[in-house]
Amino acid sequence: MKPIIFQLVVAKGIVDTNCYVYACPETRAAAVIDPGAFNEREVKSILDVLADRRLTAAVIIDTHGHIDHIAGNGAVRAATGATLMIHELDAPMLSSDQLSGAAMFGFECKPVAADALLADGQVVQVGNLALEVRHTPGHTPGGISLVGGGVVFCGDTLFAASIGRTDLPGGSEIVELRSIREKLLVLPDDTVVRPGHGPRTTIGKEKVINPYLRDEAC
Repeated sequence: MKPIIFQLVVAKGIVDTNCYVYACPETRAAAVIDPGAFNEREVKSILDVLADRRLTAAVIIDTHGHIDHIAGNGAVRAATGATLMIHELDAPMLSSDQLSGAAMFGFECKPVAADALLADGQVVQVGNLALEVRHTPGHTPGGISLVGGGVVFCGDTLFAASIGRTDLPGGSEIVELRSIREKLLVLPDDTVVRPGHGPRTTIGKEKVINPYLRDEAC
């Protein structure tokens, strides 16, 4: 079954974060991935996608705990009643201005505790579809990628022709490259990569063009 996928850009003009809605066409259940909405207008844009397509948000999944991926957690959860999920190692970032990077952007990180903590290999049901959790640290200690329906939502781990920055607290380029090699490059080449910022790409394309991964693909 092919999932329904919508992409919205939030934190516009600041970091332009990709927020995704991943939904089951049979049950209309949906996952909201990385609702980094910095204001009410951006929160409304997420809720409008759900309402206009008659989708029900069952879960909110943060690929990691940086503010530009979590800022709308509280508002979206309050409006939908969805279960908020994040990897256990990034859970402390949900209530820390420093760890989340909120202080760096001049924003306040309003504490929003997760409802469920994720671990590598866990499967999150979205209606009759499933998303497999792959722990892909390096950008943050608890960064995850979500695999399902021929797509991988990889947060800030892998970008088109680039990788996520590793100079923030908890980051490590060595760990990130290992995550990409062991958890992402093993996916089929035609797997569509939907990153946290920028355009989509594919695993096969990144093996060829990504300057950080040429040695990794050998």
